[in-house]
Amino acid sequence: MTDLSPALPVNGDRLVARLKALGQVGALPEGGVCRLALTPEDGAGRDLVVGWMRDQGLEVAIDPIGNIFGTRKGTQDGPSVMMGSHIDTVATGGLYDGNLGVLAGLEVLQALDDANISTVHPVTVAAFTNEEGARFQPDMLGSLVHVGDLPLQDALDTISIDGTRLGDDLADIGYAGTAPLGGIKAAAYLEYHIEQGPVLEAEGIDIGVVEGVQGISWTEITLSGRASHAGATPMRLRRDAGLAAARIAHGVADIAKSIGGDMVGTVGSLRLRPNLVNVVAEMAQMTVDLRHPQEKVLAEAEARLAALVARVAEEEHVSFTRRPLARFEPVAFDGQLVGRVEKTAKSLGLSTRRMFSGAGHDAQMLARTCPAAMVFVPSIAGLSHNIAEYTAPSDIANGLAVLGTLALELAGRANTPA
Repeated sequence: MTDLSPALPVNGDRLVARLKALGQVGALPEGGVCRLALTPEDGAGRDLVVGWMRDQGLEVAIDPIGNIFGTRKGTQDGPSVMMGSHIDTVATGGLYDGNLGVLAGLEVLQALDDANISTVHPVTVAAFTNEEGARFQPDMLGSLVHVGDLPLQDALDTISIDGTRLGDDLADIGYAGTAPLGGIKAAAYLEYHIEQGPVLEAEGIDIGVVEGVQGISWTEITLSGRASHAGATPMRLRRDAGLAAARIAHGVADIAKSIGGDMVGTVGSLRLRPNLVNVVAEMAQMTVDLRHPQEKVLAEAEARLAALVARVAEEEHVSFTRRPLARFEPVAFDGQLVGRVEKTAKSLGLSTRRMFSGAGHDAQMLARTCPAAMVFVPSIAGLSHNIAEYTAPSDIANGLAVLGTLALELAGRANTPA
């Protein structure tokens, strides 16, 4: 590990201990964690994090969509230097995705207390609701409501994959807050995150300096055919929704490969009805996830997908409907703040690499209202959304040092501790 001398003496061991403690909430028997948004497990995780915030003397505010903000006052009122991410996970998640950004923010504030450092500007840690989008769509829902680009009522009326209403689940776990939406203003937003990919580890780089987030397009496709006997129905007379779905899934991969470069396409969910071994499927419902850092290319992939679905449906004699689940254009982060992340890392003797994020993050929503940037650290084997997700303590300490040093610089030191 690099011998760091950060301006703020942060404690990486304390951060790792908290990551492990939060990882016990919703822990899976085989390892990893399941803390889907607004489930009882998410509520218990929120209780733990809010308890830590209050133990540190932070002012805690919870807004009507359940976003949590813990603020350490500055000597002056005004917008905060905000750090944050999320604590909801996918069904087979790890200990680091999202959680690292929230708990690292708490560690920075604890380090300020330990060093008796006052800041000019307030410093806030945020935990945003339903970032993953695994249970409610769209993803980054809480931060999207926070910045005013998704109406609160629309968000509250969103129906989960379990058939429950978001607003009801939020009330059930006790996090339908009353703080004004968007009431915590950010002068700048920093999100510390694992890379969730293999590049930093493969290249031996300490810190990923994130220039932006690629565009995301999520679509749900429902194909309707006709159920019939698997043995008695000739292939030429079938209306097989399952076959149509398989052809579309293969076509999504072909679209991504033919466009090439940074284009990716994924069919992550597929359900058949009646889902029986000896019955031709009458219905198939699938999701398609398309991503690219350039809007023009993403739009081309969407057009190709639409043509593919129409062609396959006609050839397989099935009907179809398409429903958009999420659509976000690529986001470029504030150039000056990105440069400061890079400069801070290099000043600490850490190697850096500029990169785009392949995953969506709350930072891309906050970037609509304030300068935003992200700090990446390596993910071992590039694993994320996986129970084996792991980032070494030394890498966690590296990113924490960058986050703490830059957060203090942005917030402004108001005193010289004795």
